[in-house]
Amino acid sequence: MLTSADVMTADVVSVEPDTPVRDIAQLLYTRRISGVPVVEQGRLIGIVSEGDLIGHAAAIGEQRRSWWLSAFMDDSLSARDYAKTHGRTARDVMTSNVVTVEETTTLAEIAKTLERHRIKRVPVVRNDTLVGIVTRGNLLQGLATLEVKPPTSVDDRTIREQLIAELRGQAWAHLLADDIVVENGIVRLSGIVQSEDERRALRIAAENIPGVKSVEDHLTFWTPAPI
Repeated sequence: MLTSADVMTADVVSVEPDTPVRDIAQLLYTRRISGVPVVEQGRLIGIVSEGDLIGHAAAIGEQRRSWWLSAFMDDSLSARDYAKTHGRTARDVMTSNVVTVEETTTLAEIAKTLERHRIKRVPVVRNDTLVGIVTRGNLLQGLATLEVKPPTSVDDRTIREQLIAELRGQAWAHLLADDIVVENGIVRLSGIVQSEDERRALRIAAENIPGVKSVEDHLTFWTPAPI
């Protein structure tokens, strides 16, 4: 199972807390990267992304927030917003509450982390020390280098039990156990599904069970009774 240590970029481009905003913007542009870690004495203390700089007053000019929006913001948020849009160094504009992973974190866990926090990259740390960074591109690289395992010989009963167990944990799956038949490694799916997405997901779930040679789709769509 691949981990962050297998795909991360170890030679990480980083900046110091006192790096000017202009230099950070130029770095992101010339290196064609979407974010850069902020490191102080080797320790990760923050990260500056395109989003942190995109609304900077130096780039877009002074823009006052509308009075009605300001009325719904407390003073601390207003002050934070001002500091972010007017800050002059990395320390001023960086996001300090950084989501990180360790070298042993699996690619599946990293993918979930990126999706959950809606971020494009995640620093890899060892005892708060930056050792690498994993981007969406690194994840794609890891996916592309995965070795395809040769089909394994598994008996039909085991295949059926594993598929039923897999579907039991999925809220979208409405197929009954009696609708799954396995013979000579061939999975036959029958019964009723509620959408094309459910049909496709059932097929994929069956294909991913070790030992499955092929999947036969005999599923039908549920249609409401006429009123």
